Amino acid sequence: MENWKNLIHLFVTVFLSYFASLVVNPTIADVTMEAVCPGKDECSLAIYLSGFQQAIAGIGSVVVMPLIGFLSDTYGRKVLLTIPMTLSIFPLVILAVRRTTEFFYVYYVLKTLTAMVTEGGVICLALSYLADNVSEGKRVSAFGLLSGVTAAATVCGTLVARLLPTTRIFQLAAVVAVVAAVYMKIFLKDTSTCQADALEQPILKPATETSETGNESLKKTDLIKKFPLPKDIIRLLKSSGTVSLASFIVFFNSLAEAGIQAFLMYYLKARFHFQKDQFADIWLITYISATVSNMVLMPTLGPLLGEETLLCIGLFAGFLNMLLDSIAWAPWVPYGSAFLGIFLFLASPSLRCIISKQVGPYEQGIAQGSVMGITSFANVISPIIYSPLSALFLSDGAPFYFPGFSMLCVGLAWFVGFILSTIIKFQPLLSRDRSCSEPCLLA
Repeated sequence: MENWKNLIHLFVTVFLSYFASLVVNPTIADVTMEAVCPGKDECSLAIYLSGFQQAIAGIGSVVVMPLIGFLSDTYGRKVLLTIPMTLSIFPLVILAVRRTTEFFYVYYVLKTLTAMVTEGGVICLALSYLADNVSEGKRVSAFGLLSGVTAAATVCGTLVARLLPTTRIFQLAAVVAVVAAVYMKIFLKDTSTCQADALEQPILKPATETSETGNESLKKTDLIKKFPLPKDIIRLLKSSGTVSLASFIVFFNSLAEAGIQAFLMYYLKARFHFQKDQFADIWLITYISATVSNMVLMPTLGPLLGEETLLCIGLFAGFLNMLLDSIAWAPWVPYGSAFLGIFLFLASPSLRCIISKQVGPYEQGIAQGSVMGITSFANVISPIIYSPLSALFLSDGAPFYFPGFSMLCVGLAWFVGFILSTIIKFQPLLSRDRSCSEPCLLA
């Protein structure tokens, strides 16, 4: 049971890291408005700055995430995990010190650059760490628990943000980010994966030399030459029909998730005049449901039903959620549909688990990095598609009266993913036992 101790340390690290980044979310809009348009209730510059930051960070993540994963396959998860956790501290410290216009723009530049690494780097490396240390039969439960930890961090961060004043929120976030990095360095152990046998060679086999003990490692002098190129990542994603299909599902799932984040609040405000407290209640219901889903349902149902079944359930729940919101006839309907998060949040960890089981132990990092790259690309595309569509159908110039049409279109992305998930053929690559000099899979 020694590996459970490592996993607990990983969960604590991820919780602290996500809490530090998410506790500032409810207040960052007010801070931005006050810095760039003081005294105004509306500011197009703030909207454009936010959109530009999201686009640049997303485009950068498409390139950086596979690279981070690849390097973690070479140097270890803990070494690479230090990078995003350390970088996430600096922007928070800037606003913890002062929130004037000058300090805000310093924060804005730092946040835009560091977000390329921090936004998906922690979860990408955490998933790879789990894949290294958890056997296939228990991996779906472990991935679900990790998603539950991030959902719990969201709930706690939202609650704390409602209780503390803005000045204290950024100070708390900076302190917690430092504690997370220190905790990770002290307690988290970097464990090595089992070595693959001749029938389980990596799809993207690095240029290696085999030592007398049989271990393979990249020559550091050749590392730069071996950085994964786009063609290498495409080859990995096309390595099997399951991986290819799962990659398309990742895109449609991420497209829908990003669409919700882009304009759900604007839709509810226009449709039912929701304010800050109503928004907070919706998010709390959603992420409490996600916590229950990932920490209770997934470990319970995963071994019984399989991740492919949970994937279908999650994607269909997303479609049903958006269908109800698009035709909402009363203010209580969005609250009711938010409870579908208990099923909706089964999709993402199921997808990551499916892909994890399709690649060898040398490729867990680059595989999860490639998934995060697809997610980042969808995060860039989604606002371009859905934001203008939402603005059109919420305006007086809509081609026909259907204020929730954009919500329905988000649901259709989940429905396409659901259709694809019903035809996925799941055949784990690493399904047979293999021997190691020391046990490295969770018993």
